[in-house]
Amino acid sequence: MQPLIEEVVQLWNEGLVTYDVSLRQNFAMEVVLLWTVSDFPAYGVLSGWMTARKLACPHCMKHTKSFRLSHGNKQSWFDCHRQFLPMDHKFRRNKTGFYKNREELSKPPPNLTGEQLWARVSSLPTAARHKGKPSGYGQSHNWTRCSIFWELPY
Repeated sequence: MQPLIEEVVQLWNEGLVTYDVSLRQNFAMEVVLLWTVSDFPAYGVLSGWMTARKLACPHCMKHTKSFRLSHGNKQSWFDCHRQFLPMDHKFRRNKTGFYKNREELSKPPPNLTGEQLWARVSSLPTAARHKGKPSGYGQSHNWTRCSIFWELPY
């Protein structure tokens, strides 16, 4: 990803002289990376968030409602996201279709601003191969590294 990020930064700052056929003139084309499309494991690789174990959900973070299955000893996130539904949604009151005999009464976890998120990841290493886990890993967060996308100027 490093060569791609370097090229996007260069094209954002300097642009690239490109010919516009309809106007029959050159212009400086600037580039921006708006989004990436990936599955959940690839999202973890791109973002620096470990998408496994108890804190796999990057939205819930330490407010997760995941639990371990008693017989399989595996983590389950079934029924973790009813908290994001509107408070008067009928699925919040459903005690039979989701986690047995439980209504969802809690509010969703707070959304982090860009500044709050940057404060959490700015001190993390950027390399994918580094020694040890950051402090708090597995208890309050699942950040393993600072994503390379933070190097983009916008």
